[in-house]
Amino acid sequence: MPVTSAPSRAPGGLNGPMHIDSIRSFPVPLSTLISYIPVMATVVTCFFSVILARATLRYVEATDKGLALAREEFEREWSPELHIKLERISPSEARIVVTNLGRPSVLLQMIQLRKLTHAVPSERWFLNDPLVGGMTWTNNISKRLLACTDADFEGQVAAAMTFYASGRMFRTDWFRFHLQVRDGRLSSLDPSNIPARRVRVLENRKGPERRHDVVHDVAAHPATTPDNKFFVTGA
Repeated sequence: MPVTSAPSRAPGGLNGPMHIDSIRSFPVPLSTLISYIPVMATVVTCFFSVILARATLRYVEATDKGLALAREEFEREWSPELHIKLERISPSEARIVVTNLGRPSVLLQMIQLRKLTHAVPSERWFLNDPLVGGMTWTNNISKRLLACTDADFEGQVAAAMTFYASGRMFRTDWFRFHLQVRDGRLSSLDPSNIPARRVRVLENRKGPERRHDVVHDVAAHPATTPDNKFFVTGA
């Protein structure tokens, strides 16, 4: 059997001198590869910076929501709020019950009663009674309630309270009640509704109070005459 020899490759094949020369004609210097390392590091740093920035924004939003919720809860707990109720004890007696729903103590200043048909309060009287948070204050208002109505009356009456708290003056909204009077006697007294608004600030304390000394120290700044004798002016 005749032995055939392997075909000879052309001079320009894969392992030929022309292919090797083409590879050697495009050399990549090591300095060029090293110069690309800072660029790649910058790209990676920017990518992770964007991720961290998004995470920081989400954390800030969650923190703001938590602070807003905590602030609202703090204001609800420490803001003054009073509830007023008129109770009929007997046909000839009625009382007002004021409950401090907030934590801070208040100083009751004035109670106002009026009929809804009148814009000006019919009865008002001044107080100076403290009311601790969570406690109630009562007072008999039979004569005052009948004084602002007629002997025969049926309609709406309202009550409001003015008080001091944390150096500011507040006033509650008008609490309405349905009153029925027959022959000068209280037939019924029922709550009509609760106010839609909370207390309102009437007056702020304008800066620190200035103290006026009753006794002035005239010896602290004496005046002298030309002959060095002390005297007090205005004596």
